[in-house]
Amino acid sequence: MTKWLAAAIALGAALLPLVAVCVRGSALEGLVALEAAGVIASLALVVLSEAFNRQPFIDLAIVLVAMSFAGSLGYLRYFERRRRE
Repeated sequence: MTKWLAAAIALGAALLPLVAVCVRGSALEGLVALEAAGVIASLALVVLSEAFNRQPFIDLAIVLVAMSFAGSLGYLRYFERRRRE
């Protein structure tokens, strides 16, 4: 096992507490955990790209960052609309 795979495993393990916050926390705490999970997941894909010498994983990481940001904006819009009702 290389140092890159060890780093990817550590980043994957860092996602577990964030999942717990998303499930058990309030809506705003879940949003913050979702944003942090998007950053950690994209970093994990970059590390896996280096570990396996595969360029498409970096492209996937870039798409994940953009979609994570867009998804959080959509969630905020839904949450704001729901709070008004």
